[in-house]
Amino acid sequence: MGRRPITIRTWIALVGFAAVSVVVAVGTVTPTSHTGARVPTERVAAARSALVSLPRLPQRVHDRDYDRAAFGAAWTDETDAQAAGNGCDTRNDILERDLSDKTYVALSSCGRAVAEGELRSPYTGAWIAFRRGRGSGADVQIDHIVALSYAWDMGASHWSASLRARFANDPANLVAVDGPSNQDKGDSPPSSWMPRATTFACQYAVQFVTVTATYRLSVDAASVAVLQRALRRC
Repeated sequence: MGRRPITIRTWIALVGFAAVSVVVAVGTVTPTSHTGARVPTERVAAARSALVSLPRLPQRVHDRDYDRAAFGAAWTDETDAQAAGNGCDTRNDILERDLSDKTYVALSSCGRAVAEGELRSPYTGAWIAFRRGRGSGADVQIDHIVALSYAWDMGASHWSASLRARFANDPANLVAVDGPSNQDKGDSPPSSWMPRATTFACQYAVQFVTVTATYRLSVDAASVAVLQRALRRC
């Protein structure tokens, strides 16, 4: 049941499609996490255009009613997100996509899961050796580019349960990263956190804008300025 990893060329094409056709592209954009990959100028232009159209809030207001459970079971394979229903949970799907030099093991949650591999964290540029077992979940984590609680504050609180589950497991919004960076970011938007590896800032901005536009979320005004700056530097 082998799955071919998504290439940077495939992701770039899909990002461009989603940025232009945000309504029909919900849940279909699959990014890559390769640090420093260059995004073509036309894709950057599409993200800039999408950013202009995003509804803005003066500032983020934290909704105390947020609950992770509102987005469904963590990493469930039972959604209508891309690649769902393939017999592997979402975390294992992203490890398969983002890691290199992999070996595999059969698990109850995935018939062909990554046992060992390497990740170059897009947030720092550092290489991480992944070996499944105790501690591997802390070393390599899966980050939501647009954090779930941020999405909740920006409009997801009004969504259906199925749409929230799709969003939480959409590969377009997920990337394998080093644990410390993920913990440092938390649920921060671009206004208060951007990747330390500046070579990934363009991809991060394009991805954040595309996902936000695709799901018709709002964005805080301070983040708009940061995203505009990142897109100008692409």
